[in-house]
Amino acid sequence: MKDSAVRSLLGHARPHRAALAAGAALSALGGVAGLAQPLVAKSFVEALAVDEPVFRQVLLLGLLIVGGALAGAFGGYAVERAAESVVLGARRRLISRLPRLRVADLDRRPPGDLISRVTADTTLLREAATNNLVDTLIGSVTLLGMLVLMAWLDMVLFLAVLGVVLAIGVCMALVMPRIARASKEAQEALGELGSGLERLFGAIRTVKASGAEQRESAALDGSAQGAWRAGIRAARWGAVAGTSSGLVVQLAFLTVLGLGGARVANGSMSVASLIGFLLYLFYLVGPVAQLASGISGLQVGTAAVRRIHEVLELAPEEGEEPAEKPDGTAGSADGRGAGIVFRDVVFRYREDGPPVLDGAGFEISPGGLTAVVGPSGTGKSTLFALLERFYDIDGGSITVDGRDLRDWNPVELRRTIGYVEQDAPVLAGTLRDNLMLAAPGASPADLDRVLEQVRLAELVDGLPQGLDTEVGHRGAALSGGQRQRIAIARALLRRPRLLLLDEATSQLDALNENELREVVAEIARTTTVLVIAHRLSTVTGARRILVLEDGRVRAAGTHAELLREGGLYARLAATQMLGTAQPEHAGTGQDPAPATGS
Repeated sequence: MKDSAVRSLLGHARPHRAALAAGAALSALGGVAGLAQPLVAKSFVEALAVDEPVFRQVLLLGLLIVGGALAGAFGGYAVERAAESVVLGARRRLISRLPRLRVADLDRRPPGDLISRVTADTTLLREAATNNLVDTLIGSVTLLGMLVLMAWLDMVLFLAVLGVVLAIGVCMALVMPRIARASKEAQEALGELGSGLERLFGAIRTVKASGAEQRESAALDGSAQGAWRAGIRAARWGAVAGTSSGLVVQLAFLTVLGLGGARVANGSMSVASLIGFLLYLFYLVGPVAQLASGISGLQVGTAAVRRIHEVLELAPEEGEEPAEKPDGTAGSADGRGAGIVFRDVVFRYREDGPPVLDGAGFEISPGGLTAVVGPSGTGKSTLFALLERFYDIDGGSITVDGRDLRDWNPVELRRTIGYVEQDAPVLAGTLRDNLMLAAPGASPADLDRVLEQVRLAELVDGLPQGLDTEVGHRGAALSGGQRQRIAIARALLRRPRLLLLDEATSQLDALNENELREVVAEIARTTTVLVIAHRLSTVTGARRILVLEDGRVRAAGTHAELLREGGLYARLAATQMLGTAQPEHAGTGQDPAPATGS
């Protein structure tokens, strides 16, 4: 076992050292009672040999048996209680850390694998940091105590037993690293299985519609078999360790019986001493098995603790969460939007990958509606991800309200932004939970306001429990358009100074989309609204349109200006049959009828 893994394992046990010490002490007391029993048995045999009363020895032996059992039971409970506390502590640390990790770090790890670390790996840690640790300690102490008493009874037979212990030690040294490797492989295979299940359930309708159930099951079956093979390897080496130690003890028993019998026959050892020695040898099986189990469990536990600490060692986003406003919103007291400036921004999702943005630059003044258009894959959604500081740029600079983005506390920055993602995710829970996710202190009047704005009031009135109706896993009980409107309402409830809409109306019908355009037009009077759109007809009334191509802003202007310039925007407009029609409010600097298109 690596020292760092052992230190980490001990670190999880340290907060509960008092309970573990109490449990270990009680278990040790039970072990001491067991150590004393052969001595009492020896005294019992000696008393019988000289025809003395044996009531005292029988009573003492009974007390040792009962007392040892009670001490062991209470000690086991104390250790188990500490074990549950160790699991709780590890899970709370992981649960606290995971939501605060950088998006880039989370992108590199499948969700199923992270779930496995919180559930399966912490369960393995539970045994290693408590039971296995105590078993190793008590087994070592008991074994040492037995060896000392054996040496006191007869040095010749002790040397024979010492050879047995050394043989066991060599066996453990050879086998335990293999158990550790197999256990780590099994845990990684379980993580892959969890990732596969998460992938399946995240797209179960697509899988069924594609007739791919059997193929997906086959892929999951492969992961399950991988975990099975690794578990079998660990079990095989564990069986080798257990069988070897048991076999060696049995051989030692036969050796001691033969050698001891010869020493009794020649008068160099008494029958009582031989019986006491044989009893110690018989009891030796327990500590050896306890020690083997403890060390084997520690090997499994250190593999688990390494996986847990791979997550705990990831750096969370910097900055402390600022004090929240009483209503949980971010609305600006001066009623103005946020200004944004991109200067020569370069960004790659991977260090060895091509740049998604390559010298992108533009400026957006506070308030009004600005649209971002361009072919798919040109980095439009990446602009929003960078504004939210899900990722940090590789070059150039981004400022919001004159402050470099890297100088903003991420939590404070996001509190000023309302963000509606392209797929408009809805979380399992009630409709109220989803709406108030970003503004937990919002008042009932605020909820009513945004529900009216996004045309959800009628839907809520028709639900059996109203806002407290469950929406199902990922909003399965809702239509695509309803999910989008909920996501928009959630963003508006926060009263943001900057509203980011990524294809936010792609699943709305024409009537609802037109009504929502009016809502966004009103919001754009006091809020900076930035929209990503593929349907240009939805943003022809924007104050400014940015044309993004190959990671750069190639053109900027109103719909009419961009049509006159020709180029990419004119070609996109022609493919969507917009022709040269002029928007009613183009170039006015206002946004009376902007769209949030998608």
